[in-house]
Amino acid sequence: MKIHLNEMVFYGYHGVHDEERKLGQRFIVSASLHTNSALDAGVRNLEDTVDYTRVYADIKEIMESRQFQLLECCANSIADRLLADYPLIESLSICIQKPSVPIQGSLKSVEVEVFRQR
Repeated sequence: MKIHLNEMVFYGYHGVHDEERKLGQRFIVSASLHTNSALDAGVRNLEDTVDYTRVYADIKEIMESRQFQLLECCANSIADRLLADYPLIESLSICIQKPSVPIQGSLKSVEVEVFRQR
């Protein structure tokens, strides 16, 4: 089974520049969680699957209460937490978009994506 949490918006204090970590900005996070497809037909209760409300809360906590200079470190922290706390997740992808990038030029956003599997 694939579970997608799409375009969660958080306000965080991440970035290489001091101003980014002081003023903060919006970040958009998407997560794709993959479980063992052989177990899909047996999902009847919340205990049989990944509770995506808990996943959302965990991602929110990392994005809003911690500071990272690099989005790569932030994405890795989210991946580490989810794999540690949710044994049903066999692999995952975490994508973090940063819409307000301090780059002289025109671009919609910068994003990093990490893929992990057990």
